[in-house]
Amino acid sequence: MCGICGVYHFNERRAERELIGRMCSTLQHRGPDGSGSYVSGRVGLGHTRLSIIDLEGGAQPLTNEDGSLQVVFNGEIYNFIELRKELTDKGHIFATRSDTEVILHGYEEWGADCVTRFNGIFAFALWDSKRQEVFLARDHLGVKPLYYVALGDRVLFASEIKALLQDSECPREVDLKALGVLFTLRYVPSPDTLFRNIKKLPPGHRMVLSRRGIDVQGYWTQRPQVAIGVGEESLKATYQSLLEDAVRLQMRSDVPVGLFLSSGIDSGALLAIMSQQTGSPVRTFTIGFEQGEKSNETDDARTMATRFGADHREMMVTAKDYEKYYERYLWDLEEPVGNETAAAFYFVSLIASREVKVALTGQGADEPWAGYGRHLGIRLSQTYSRLPSALTQNIAAAIEPWARKEQLKRGLVSLSERDVLTRFVKVYSFFSSSMKERLFQPWLKGEIATDESGGKQALRHLQAEVDTLDPLTQMLYVDTRANLPDDLLMVGDKTSMAHSLEARVPFLDHRLIEFIESLPPSLRLRGFRGKYLHKKAIEKWLPKSVVYRKKKGFANPIDEWLRSGMRSFIGDCLLSEGAAVNQYFDRKYIAELVNMHQTRQQHYLRHIYLLLSFELWHQQFMHTPATTLAPQYVH
Repeated sequence: MCGICGVYHFNERRAERELIGRMCSTLQHRGPDGSGSYVSGRVGLGHTRLSIIDLEGGAQPLTNEDGSLQVVFNGEIYNFIELRKELTDKGHIFATRSDTEVILHGYEEWGADCVTRFNGIFAFALWDSKRQEVFLARDHLGVKPLYYVALGDRVLFASEIKALLQDSECPREVDLKALGVLFTLRYVPSPDTLFRNIKKLPPGHRMVLSRRGIDVQGYWTQRPQVAIGVGEESLKATYQSLLEDAVRLQMRSDVPVGLFLSSGIDSGALLAIMSQQTGSPVRTFTIGFEQGEKSNETDDARTMATRFGADHREMMVTAKDYEKYYERYLWDLEEPVGNETAAAFYFVSLIASREVKVALTGQGADEPWAGYGRHLGIRLSQTYSRLPSALTQNIAAAIEPWARKEQLKRGLVSLSERDVLTRFVKVYSFFSSSMKERLFQPWLKGEIATDESGGKQALRHLQAEVDTLDPLTQMLYVDTRANLPDDLLMVGDKTSMAHSLEARVPFLDHRLIEFIESLPPSLRLRGFRGKYLHKKAIEKWLPKSVVYRKKKGFANPIDEWLRSGMRSFIGDCLLSEGAAVNQYFDRKYIAELVNMHQTRQQHYLRHIYLLLSFELWHQQFMHTPATTLAPQYVH
């Protein structure tokens, strides 16, 4: 796990070594074990290293035998041992034991198609001096980030946005179209970011920079095709085998590997499999929250750790910890999200980083397996929307004003929607169209739509790839390729790398995703039970009493904190005259939202959290130059 950066000039202008140095300095947290650069002619590459594989011989940039290729790489190629043997059999000669060298020889052998053979989490940039091209790629599910910006005669690229901002010509402006999407979907989907002109290379895509310009293409073109005539028991066994192999590959490391452990079945299953594949106790890490007795996972996680003989660590997080972390929260994330659990990953990464450099996580099982309430809602909407409109048109309208939970409100407004994509967007959006009409300043409403059209436009290309399939399968496909990488995985990467910790996600082995998407919907959502076959498979490793107990999730009591100990913090951030939100949003309406939440008239936690996230982001990146040193936080 590392940080990468670089620049490519379309003309004959020479790359600046000093710029590459500044970009690398902003990425030191991603790679504190070393750094390197390659600057020649029109191209410059930079790298900061977190040593995990081949500790002595894996320094980057790495070159091939004749020096015609140079590569900088962030991530891991899990199947590098198998690929190395295949390439060696074809006559390639390796100088190191690193997985990075597989990229070089894989490119020599298979060209741009090499990425289709990689099983891993990766973002890399490869300079081909013979072709005078830079070849970049991002892993199938977008676990590793890769940003870029076109600045006239050149393109900059990096693992994080703040590295791009080291070029004084990089725009530091809000993308208003993306702002509208953010307040609809609660994240900004690829390829956009909230920074005007700064883009994300989408998951499963590769990019070539050459004199011809910028060429972006998808390489993971697998589309769901339901397997016909295969029995449930056989499918369950196949899934178990694939999951065990994913864990085996992702435990490859020359440094200790730990596990983020919750009370849930996903991380519990990983612990069981890891325990079978190692001869020493697995190191596990859990956090709890002050005032979070109803939702804390520490007791159940501790019991799980004891069951499998794990070496367990835990930490109790307070409201003061959260408030202090917010000084640098958006410096780490770089992209606002309406995810109130996001900061929690920072603290579990904090305690894990004290003992390990690599940790497996249970992220990624809910999106493809229909693990959220919204997935059940899509199923219910299919039935409801087919009922006579005379019967249904007034039901939701009558109930919605009395519903306090925003999840229920979203479900109600989407129930009767007949258009599949519009229904998806309504399910995602906790700021309804009527709320955005009141929230946005008049000038902003002239720039962006307050209805669902922006969100639909951002997701339409994904939905179009599966629009012949049933609505549930469509939503799971979109969730896995948009919500997951652009929200949850982005948060997981940024908060773990803030502590120089590599977070791996076995449930997102692309072979697993392709298998899950071959299943009929009934094996993912059976009646009212999500993750149906997934849970059946996990009975192999965990008792049924654990598999089928009520899910807690990565919950925290921030709702109560915002009403009590952090109340003044919210006021200072959102309600002061100098707040950035005043430029874009109606201050009186924000005050109304905050007051109604504080007095428990309505549940507006996520609305307030998204506004807070935007305010902190704007303060961090719009007002002051990006420095090479992050705001400090020591727990």
